[in-house]
Formats: sequence, C-alpha cells, structure tokens
Amino acid sequence: MQAEPTDIAIIDGENFDRWIEAGHVEKHYWLDLWHYRELFFILAWRDVAVRYKQTVAGAAWALLQPFLSMLIMTLVFGKLAGLPSIGNAPYAILVFAALLPWQFFSNALSASGQSVVSNRDMISKVYFPRIIVPTGSVLVSFVDFLVSLVILAAMMVWFQFPPVWNILALPLFMLLAIISALGAGLVLTALTVQYRDFRILVPFIVQFGMFVSPVGYSSSVILEKLGPGHSYLFYFYCLNPLVFVIEGFRWCILGGEFRLLEPPMLLSFAVSFLLLAWGITYFRKTERSFADVI
Repeated sequence: MQAEPTDIAIIDGENFDRWIEAGHVEKHYWLDLWHYRELFFILAWRDVAVRYKQTVAGAAWALLQPFLSMLIMTLVFGKLAGLPSIGNAPYAILVFAALLPWQFFSNALSASGQSVVSNRDMISKVYFPRIIVPTGSVLVSFVDFLVSLVILAAMMVWFQFPPVWNILALPLFMLLAIISALGAGLVLTALTVQYRDFRILVPFIVQFGMFVSPVGYSSSVILEKLGPGHSYLFYFYCLNPLVFVIEGFRWCILGGEFRLLEPPMLLSFAVSFLLLAWGITYFRKTERSFADVI
C-alpha cells in the first residue's frame, strides 16, 4: 500500500526541516496551524486591503448596510407593527444592537463559504492547513464589525442613551458570535467545494436566517405570541445559535433583565459549540479531496 506523501514545514528555532512521512498531517495538523500563522494574517490582511484600500465604498458600505437595515426594521417592526422595545431603550438601538452580531455572522458566512473556491490556485498547488482560508474570512468580517461600532456609539450619543456596566461583557458574546460563524462557515465552505450550487443558496440562507433570528424584534415577543400552551415551541426557535448571541448583545448594550440562563437560551448557547465541533469535523473530513475537486 502506498503511503500518503505529505510535505510539511516544521519550525525548529529559525530552521525549517522538511520530510515525507505517512500520516503526519493527521498527527500534527493543529501544530501546523501555529507554524502557518503568518499565512493566516497575510490572507486576512490581503482581503481587508482589497476592501478598504484606495476606496470609499468599502468603509462606506460597512457603515451604510447596517444603518439602512436598522432604519427599515425600525419603521416596519417599531412603527408599523408597534412591537415593544426593552425598558426605555429607543427601538432603533434595540434593532442595531441585534444587527451588529447578525451582520457579522451573515458577512462571515458568505465570505467563508466562497473562500476556498476563490483561492483554488493556491489550494491545488501548495500545502497548508486549509482551515486557515475560511478562518481568515471570518477575521475580515470582524473588521467590518468594528467599523459598525462607530454607528452604535453615534446613536447612543444621539439618543442620549449612556452605556451600562453590562457592556463590559460584550467581548464574550463577540467571541461566541465568532464561534457560531466559524462553525457554520466551515460546513458551508466544504459543501460549496463539493456542490457549487451552494453559491446560489447562500444569499437565500442568509435572508431566511435574518427573519428567524430576533433581529427586528426581541425573542420575548416570540415567547409571548406562542402563549403558555405552546411555549415548548420556543425550544425549537432557540435551536438557532444566533438567538443567544443576539440577546446577549442586547443585554450588554441595553441592560435590563438577565434572561440568558433560562433553559431555551442555554440550548441556543450549546448549539453554537456543537456547530463548531461539527464544522471542524466535517471540514477536516472533506478537505483531503479539495485539491482534486476544486
């Protein structure tokens, strides 16, 4: 039986040693991620530079997209539908607090899903841990998230809505948003390489996901509409990992009652980590054939 050849660069101080060893990739895959960490930042910085360098549209779109979405949702859900806000928070801030993680998740999902196919020449010619490519796309979306924080700060000043101490927990929920986006992105990346139809399905998945996530409304509205007799259906709703992330962002920015330890919310929290585990497992299982099918 012919051994699987693998050409691996191993760092020992300042020296690089290369050898061919069967099964080396499986044993040292995660160590290779550290060895190739510079490639991760290079790919991420390249995508950031392409979007923002010598252009106004890149930075402007990162600001306009969530802002215009906030205006539309505030009009539809807040004015026309008359849905309530949380406490004394303006409805516009209620919506924008949810748009921050949602826009990050949707942008990361779209970018990571196309990342391997867009780098097909590099994938087919050079060895490196393929998981670097979709992970770098998630980092690029995080840059857009940081730009969007400027709008949030301006809105809080405009509405004279000072931040509460809960905002100190925002990095924790941002980390959870990254975990959710990376897990879903890895699954979608592998599926897109194998089945190119997923390039067409991604916009539909993103659009559908926004309506089943508590972006334009609070998840408490869903629980109230279901009523006591059908509250068990709320558990199915919380299978969406973005429910916990979005409500966590709202709690950090708006304050109010801490409902994140309720069983349905904890279910949404658990799904985020299960999604990451599935994403890594499925991606590792399929990436061996990327160079052949891409």
